[in-house]
Amino acid sequence: MLDFKQFNPGMKTIGGIAGIIATSILAFYLLVIYWPQSDPYESVEINIPKGTSLSEIGNILQEKNVINNKRTFTMAVKTLGHEKNIPAGAYTLRNARSNRGIIQQLVYGAPSLKNVTVLEGWTMDDIAVALEQKIGINKKKFTRLCKDRELVKLFDLDGNSFEGYLFPDTYFFAEGLDAIVVLTKMVNEFKENMTLSMKVRAEELGMSQLEIITLASIIEGEAIYDDERATISAVYHNRLEKGMRLQADPTIQYIIEDGPRRLLNEDLKIESEYNTYLNSGLPPGPINNPGKESLIAALYPAVNDYIYFVARGDGYHTFSRTKKEHNKAKRKFQKVRRRVRQEKNSATEGGL
Repeated sequence: MLDFKQFNPGMKTIGGIAGIIATSILAFYLLVIYWPQSDPYESVEINIPKGTSLSEIGNILQEKNVINNKRTFTMAVKTLGHEKNIPAGAYTLRNARSNRGIIQQLVYGAPSLKNVTVLEGWTMDDIAVALEQKIGINKKKFTRLCKDRELVKLFDLDGNSFEGYLFPDTYFFAEGLDAIVVLTKMVNEFKENMTLSMKVRAEELGMSQLEIITLASIIEGEAIYDDERATISAVYHNRLEKGMRLQADPTIQYIIEDGPRRLLNEDLKIESEYNTYLNSGLPPGPINNPGKESLIAALYPAVNDYIYFVARGDGYHTFSRTKKEHNKAKRKFQKVRRRVRQEKNSATEGGL
């Protein structure tokens, strides 16, 4: 059998040149991928905002002195096919002294998580501010999502917003995380804590889940100490049963623009469906996001016949059965308030 190559010696030359070219290209790509960068740190924090382009990522790394050659970095990312694989977030790069080391950590390393603590009694607006400060979520966008009625229905929740369903807890989120992901996590946490037995108890009381959350939010707004929550709950249950207006100050704090502050008589006259001084029954929805202790208190009120309570000045309250007892307790608290005010004035004058 004849060997065609013996009649075409140029084929060997072409094949050799192709091999050299292929080897050179491979060597170039390997050089780019393993190109040493300037990172002088054992570890360095890098934040990549959502929507950042590859070129902008290069700028961020260069500004942080992680790389000194942006061109080889972007070429290496493209060579490895990771142009769109670097997620937004905060990263801690460790000993990242070559393009490959940096890219591996950005693509496969989990973003650093930041803790966001949502306190009992915070409103949607309070939570939005904390999320913007901690992980960069736009507070207006988050608030807008919280008020999206179609989204509320999609989550199979009652009410006109997510107020009351953003469960207080400490969460860990990556910076730049999508707002809907954060919202989902908080609502899921609520659903896990609102157990089946709690739902059954609400039915026994003849109340909907929304009504229980609403009552719990008022209790959350009033109570400082856990051992008073059930007693405060009893007062509101007793007033509801008697057809009395709740006259709950936290519902007024919810509708004033410059709160929380000491309420004035004119505040109690604000026209709002949340004003429990003007309207009977519960307001149309929660006024904050209550914790589990307040939810339990709303479901299991203490057994008593109190229908009034007033602050005592030490975080606790004085509970009363009659208007006469209540007025006496109010006068006593007003004396405490005047004494505190006088002491403050004396301290201020002494300082001058």
